[in-house]
Amino acid sequence: MSNDLILRFAMSERTPLLHYRLSTSVNEQSGEHQQCLPGDAVERIPAISRRRSAPSSQPKKLSTFFGVVIPTLLSMFSVVVFLRIGFVVGQCGLYQAIIMFLVAYLIISMTVLSVCAISTNGALDAGGAYYMISRALGPEFGGSLGVMFFLANVCSSALFVLGLVEAIMASFGRPEDGVSTASTLQVLPAGYWWSLLYATGILLVCLLVCLVGAEIYAKATFIIFLIVMVVLATVFISFFAVHPHIVNLPPPSQPVSNDTGPPPPTVANFTGFKLDTLLGNLGAHYAVDYTTGTMMSFATVFAVMFNGCTGIMAGSNMSGDLRNPSYSIPRGTITAVIFTFITYNLLSLLVACSCDRVLLQRDYSFLRDINVWHPFVTIGVYSSTLSAAMSNLIGASRILYALARDDLFGTVLYLAKKTSRSGNPWVSVLISWFLVQLIASLILFPRSPLCLLLSAIQMIH
Repeated sequence: MSNDLILRFAMSERTPLLHYRLSTSVNEQSGEHQQCLPGDAVERIPAISRRRSAPSSQPKKLSTFFGVVIPTLLSMFSVVVFLRIGFVVGQCGLYQAIIMFLVAYLIISMTVLSVCAISTNGALDAGGAYYMISRALGPEFGGSLGVMFFLANVCSSALFVLGLVEAIMASFGRPEDGVSTASTLQVLPAGYWWSLLYATGILLVCLLVCLVGAEIYAKATFIIFLIVMVVLATVFISFFAVHPHIVNLPPPSQPVSNDTGPPPPTVANFTGFKLDTLLGNLGAHYAVDYTTGTMMSFATVFAVMFNGCTGIMAGSNMSGDLRNPSYSIPRGTITAVIFTFITYNLLSLLVACSCDRVLLQRDYSFLRDINVWHPFVTIGVYSSTLSAAMSNLIGASRILYALARDDLFGTVLYLAKKTSRSGNPWVSVLISWFLVQLIASLILFPRSPLCLLLSAIQMIH
């Protein structure tokens, strides 16, 4: 079949991915075919193919480990590994906790396998999941999903930033009610404008890293990855190195009336490895959450736990910055999923064998209390949350850049096409950062529409 016939077949084919692959395979054969093609055939080659051929000459910078494994691992771990493992085991017991992880990972495995199938079925460029879906199912379907992916990354980045601000204020913030501080470290002033200032500062750090480029982002996430792995190693070591002792429990966030029963416990036991402790933590024992005053159930605990299984698209969002995305995305994502699955289940087993159920249900930061050095876990929480916020910000910018390149919204996203000399879409980064800042300020504001909407939804449930 001649090159002319292949191109004509490609242009008449309605499947965008087949269209792209046929036209690209012809363009890569030799330079002589351009002279043999009629002038109108060359002009009718889709703009998307011409745009795809331009950046292909630029070498990708990130390997599988730095571009896919590390971002995916950090996004999946987030703060769940440090603050919610005890919550899951304490409420559901070890048996149901393992069942929850199996169900959750079965769900995300379907998504991972789909991503692997699409990513190995054609050439990839910037845009991650949006790029793969739009080339497989068409620009209309892919564009609508691309907008949702972009907004989801923006909102997730804002929530992670606010979560980091809340964690910092819990350790270093002064009480807003004017009560005397319990620690000399509580020196940061509290309030709406102060919290917004802290969130803005954190976002500026994320913005500077993302503006420099993917290579600096990979180095920053690698440093955070080393910190999280060291903290995680100390958590596992602490179960064997720390002797059994009594842990003081934090007071409940919700006030408890005197006529509802006995007062809540103030201490709990870290028993070390004991068979009686394991037997007591095997079955489910759902109780009231001491932070919200809500009665827990299998569905509510699963909803909290499932947040630790998301983040699998963090590596795919970096597809435009990878050396070989078709090779790196499936292998890196599957490696991260297997590693987190083993870590979650092993940590659940150690927790069930060594911690009293009262400790698991009444102190979500108990890993800090039983660690060989208490600040380790706090550092891990800060690092993982900052990494997740940064990952969602750079992922949102890559999706926005891919949407702009495909001209799905005309001139609305014209400026988002701008890139630096190294190929970094700096305008898309700025737009994404501005939206994250806007959403964070709206969520923080007590009377904002977003806050009122979230409160109304919580009252309905």
